[in-house]
Amino acid sequence: MKHTPQISLEEAVALVKNGDTLLQGGFGMTGNPVHLMHALAETDTKDITFIGNNVGEPGLGGGRLLRNGQIKKMVGSFFTSNPEAVEAAQSGKVAYELIPQGTLAEAIRAGGAGIGGFYTPTSAGTLLAENRETKTIKGVEQVFVEGIRGNVAFIRAWKADKMGNLQYRLTEQNFNKAMATAADLVIVEVEEIVEIGELDPNQIHTPGCYVDYLVQATLTMDDLGSSADVGIAKKVSEARMDMAKRVLKELQKGDVVNLGIGIPTLVADLIWPEDDINLHTENGMLGVGPAPMDGGALDYPVNAGKIPVTALPGSSYFDSSESFGMIRGKHVDVAVMGGLQVDEHADLANWAVPGKPLLGVGGAMDLASGAKRLIITMTHTNKDGSPKVVPQCTLPLTSKGSVDMIITDKAVFEFIKGMLVLIEIMPGATLEEVRALTSATFVEKLA
Repeated sequence: MKHTPQISLEEAVALVKNGDTLLQGGFGMTGNPVHLMHALAETDTKDITFIGNNVGEPGLGGGRLLRNGQIKKMVGSFFTSNPEAVEAAQSGKVAYELIPQGTLAEAIRAGGAGIGGFYTPTSAGTLLAENRETKTIKGVEQVFVEGIRGNVAFIRAWKADKMGNLQYRLTEQNFNKAMATAADLVIVEVEEIVEIGELDPNQIHTPGCYVDYLVQATLTMDDLGSSADVGIAKKVSEARMDMAKRVLKELQKGDVVNLGIGIPTLVADLIWPEDDINLHTENGMLGVGPAPMDGGALDYPVNAGKIPVTALPGSSYFDSSESFGMIRGKHVDVAVMGGLQVDEHADLANWAVPGKPLLGVGGAMDLASGAKRLIITMTHTNKDGSPKVVPQCTLPLTSKGSVDMIITDKAVFEFIKGMLVLIEIMPGATLEEVRALTSATFVEKLA
């Protein structure tokens, strides 16, 4: 019976060579193989192509490699949480490639499955589709993405047996499960290693045939960084809460709903069990409950905002590739996200502004093009008073023709038969204000 070798951190990182492509699991600091990454940062290994959802916070995980100058290129979906990554990209010190989160997860899964590439509607018509092959399939523009493989994968698991079979904990599957299949050498940092036969075969997430080496490393709260925050209450303006309350009116019993970062997250605090609304978070959970008010972050799953949450009865966990398969496959009924601009054509811009690096698309493009219904929440104007509901988006697009409803602090608009229709005035606002502060052409159909 094959045993998977258990080695030390030092032995593990010595297997990474100059110029290697390194896959690193984790979402924020959840399921992140921080001990392996920190040990690698103590070596002289350089010219690494780093592939992961994000580089990590400064001084933690991939952030240490970046600070040391060990990374020559970074590939991922969200780097803006690390100011050092932003500076490195802006200055040209490090090459980078930005890929929508769901596309990244699927590209890694495809690479691990021996698939050369795939077509996806995500990012069609946006800057991220430039220089990529596109094709119209059944009337939908789709973008070709090649599969991704690495020389080495560093991943983290909760339990392993001595054959290398793995179990993940809560939302720690994220990118780890796909990355375990997509590298020539897979090294797993694991909380607990048990004897062969102690893991229930029904509960194994990654079979041992994918795993080359195990490293035992116990995670502590000190390893989690800012993602360990629990029970932090934030003051919320009345206008923002009014928008969240208006969103709630659009949700139906039985809906599967994804709430984006910002105003949309406030909706979660308004949902009660009797509402029968099933919250989805793209990093791998269905059945998201309210934020915990005490306890340690290791006791809880996290949402896409990297904040600990509770799990409601009937909830489930899965990896990022399956999660985005739910989204692209139209199994998410409603996505609610913030916006920077929405135009008369139902186009959305919400991920980039002029003068700032294009380093933070996350899962927005996947959700905008994949959810059955898309609701955008945003202030009606920018700080300088300029409108956000415009004739045509001038900011980089997130998606084309995907918006169904806009809820601002002034008004509610709905796209009906291709027209932008004003259907409601928000509390404290007037029709005259809405007319004056909206540059897009719209039809009035107030109740």
